[in-house]
Amino acid sequence: MNSERWNKLERLFEKASALPIGQRGDFIEQACGHDAVLRSELVSLLELSEDAPDYLNRLSEKVVTPALAALFDVTPESAFDSLVGGGISHYQILEKLGVGGMGVVYKARDAKLDRVVALKLLPPHLSTDETAKQRLIAEAKAASAVDHPNIAVVHEISETEDGQVFIAMAYYEGETLKQKIARGPLPVNETLDLATQIAEGLSAAHRKGIVHRDIKPSNILVTKPVPAATGQGLAKIVDFGIAKLAGAELTKTGTTLGTVAYMSPEQTHGKAVDHRTDLWSLGVCLYEMLSGQRPFQNGNEQAAIYAIRNDQPDPALAGLRPEVSPELARVVDRCLKKNPVERYQQAEELLADLRAIKAGRSIGRWRGIGRLLQKQAWLYGSLVGLLILLLAGALLLWPGLQVRDAATESVTEAGALARNRLAVLPLANYSPDPEDEYFADGMTEELISRLSRLGDLRVIARTSVMRYKDTKKSIAEIGRELRVGTIIEGSVRKIKERVRITVQLIHTQSEEHLWSQDFDTEFKDVLDVQSEIAQRVAEAMDVQMKAGERRLLAKKGTDNPEAYKLYLRGRFFWNKQTAEGFKTAIEYFNQAIETDSTFALAYAGLADTYNLLGTWGFIPVKESHPKAKALANKALQLDDNLAEAHTSLADISAYYDWDYDKAEHHYKRAIALSPNYATAHAWYGEFLRHMGRFDEAISEVKRAQSLDPLSITINNIVGLTFHHARRYDKAEKELQETIEMHPADTGSTYFLLGLVYIQKGMYEEAVSAIQTARTLSGDIPDFLGAQGCAYALAGKRTKALSCLQELQEMSKQGYAPPFSFVPAYVGLGQKDKAFEYLDKAYEERNFQLVMLKVDPLFDPLRSDPRFTALLEKMGLAH
Repeated sequence: MNSERWNKLERLFEKASALPIGQRGDFIEQACGHDAVLRSELVSLLELSEDAPDYLNRLSEKVVTPALAALFDVTPESAFDSLVGGGISHYQILEKLGVGGMGVVYKARDAKLDRVVALKLLPPHLSTDETAKQRLIAEAKAASAVDHPNIAVVHEISETEDGQVFIAMAYYEGETLKQKIARGPLPVNETLDLATQIAEGLSAAHRKGIVHRDIKPSNILVTKPVPAATGQGLAKIVDFGIAKLAGAELTKTGTTLGTVAYMSPEQTHGKAVDHRTDLWSLGVCLYEMLSGQRPFQNGNEQAAIYAIRNDQPDPALAGLRPEVSPELARVVDRCLKKNPVERYQQAEELLADLRAIKAGRSIGRWRGIGRLLQKQAWLYGSLVGLLILLLAGALLLWPGLQVRDAATESVTEAGALARNRLAVLPLANYSPDPEDEYFADGMTEELISRLSRLGDLRVIARTSVMRYKDTKKSIAEIGRELRVGTIIEGSVRKIKERVRITVQLIHTQSEEHLWSQDFDTEFKDVLDVQSEIAQRVAEAMDVQMKAGERRLLAKKGTDNPEAYKLYLRGRFFWNKQTAEGFKTAIEYFNQAIETDSTFALAYAGLADTYNLLGTWGFIPVKESHPKAKALANKALQLDDNLAEAHTSLADISAYYDWDYDKAEHHYKRAIALSPNYATAHAWYGEFLRHMGRFDEAISEVKRAQSLDPLSITINNIVGLTFHHARRYDKAEKELQETIEMHPADTGSTYFLLGLVYIQKGMYEEAVSAIQTARTLSGDIPDFLGAQGCAYALAGKRTKALSCLQELQEMSKQGYAPPFSFVPAYVGLGQKDKAFEYLDKAYEERNFQLVMLKVDPLFDPLRSDPRFTALLEKMGLAH
């Protein structure tokens, strides 16, 4: 067959393959006329077996190669090799990689930038075909319109002087998904990882209005894993040559471009398609990755199309691969719904379910059903509300019957939970390098911090949510435990300086995904992404942001990505809450400040670190607190809107400077800036308790407890507040509940319970509780002093003196705060020794002295003039 006849066959094939199946017969009859040979060749091309199902690839193999061979007078096998060793523009062609219906792909070297690229170009005989040229250009535009790690990068599109159009793309070492599947079904975890990445790439394309329309394993490259990775490469979507851009029509109505085996039903009918056709094709790929075969395997093209339109996958996935979970099988089934309305409506919805399965959680039911249930719930809720109003009216009319205020409060509270109580679960770290765990935790904390600035939300604090790291609990379970109506979950993936952040907003009762989005960015822009996520969450939850809140959300602490990275590492180690962790945190915070001397958050982090080093007795407060004070002031000079710095300065003002007016000012300023900052509420509550303002104190610490319900520290503060208010039964109940919640981590709680037992005259129980505290947490100086007091009051003077001896040894070997000795001397009735150590504590400006005004442990000293004089020196006499 000469080249002219091959060209004619090629043109007829292109036209026929672009028609719906039902219209092809009439076209073939009309186009081929009496030429039986031509008709036979055309039909055979259209009916090739499933071993070569791609129309366009078959065109290349059967038509383009011989045509080029005839044109250049070379053998068909060498037709596409003739350019190897030559060059196009500034590219040196190294080797042929593959042939497709719309072009040839070569490995080439960019002489200008000295990099290896994949070079795609039209065969010379098609370069004069304006339609083909437009399609190739459209491919470049479609691919380059989306900057995403799971879409192949396009470097350049250009044309040589003789009209040869080419695209230069990134070159990736690896293999196609088709090649991987050819070796057999993929492991379930690898399938989930690759499917998630493909869906992420599609999501990014769909948001740009781009529909690929030819998703299949041969159009997915899987790169070789980087050395530090877990053994899995990145998925890259390629070949946007038949992608459809919104508003761009390159093919006439009825075109069915795409590969038959992966076509959606609407594609086989030649109907207009949207992004849901890509989700169908991804469903076919998912089935094939899990089973090693396609869901519709009929022998020829027409039979395959019939099966796509009418049959269910055969055999069912569960029968082929028993280890595939029912949830994953449901995902595949939903992708392969014949009616697009019944499929996932957005790639984000599919992503949400894939991520839930990867995390080991059950997936929610269909979103449409979820929305229907929400509407029904609203209707039923309205009816119930009406009945409650009617019942309340009736009760008011009937004497002797009363409605409990608590019940009314619980109804109101339940409604509020569904509206505005939010928890940000720890973002999963999907980065190849485990060392990047700090980044995932830091992003979680920063997102909590930003959302906490919104007064209309109630955001659960970091301490409580971090207990759900790597949890297998369902969203509904977590929602019940934290008493929240909405949860944010997600993941981060950091590869060198590229970052992908995925977040989802989920209703806890229905587990419906209210909103989901991927953010792909350079590390240097991650602060902008944090702000955008917070604003998108607020919009999804219908939060009306005030102008000041919007400004705070958008504010960046630094423009230096390296400084921010060092700050996150500092916070990571600070959150370990150990002496060694604080030491490492100081190093990173100092490095952040050296990198950006105007980074206020880094100064605030240092202030927090030195504050706790002194407060927890690791170093004397005379060493720690002046540093903390200077650092907090520096942070506020740079940024007066930092709630953390105001809280640190308030604490230092109250417990080191004994400037109580200044302390209260900073506490209130911190809470105004960040209404959901649990630490600010807790510390302000402690301050109010020490001032003797117990009703206000209880209100503040209860607010902190609602924001951080699983925090041992805050639950302890609640118990201690009731203790100092001399409500001992209530204090005991709060502390016992904390122990039940965290039986293995509550040494400090047992210590406080021992103090309560001392005031209740239960000395043996006090000794036992404090001994448990020592067993769980070690020999902390305050524990020894309190146990000495309990022993003394129980009549065990020798053991009380033994506790004092241990404290003396601790002082010789390291540091034991003088205040820790005082309770034992009070219990022994040795007032002079008690005041001797109180004076030493005063000289050290020990923070615990502020509680002298209200702590019942010191009641035996209150009648002594020395006690009144001490309170006066500290400004606590009135």
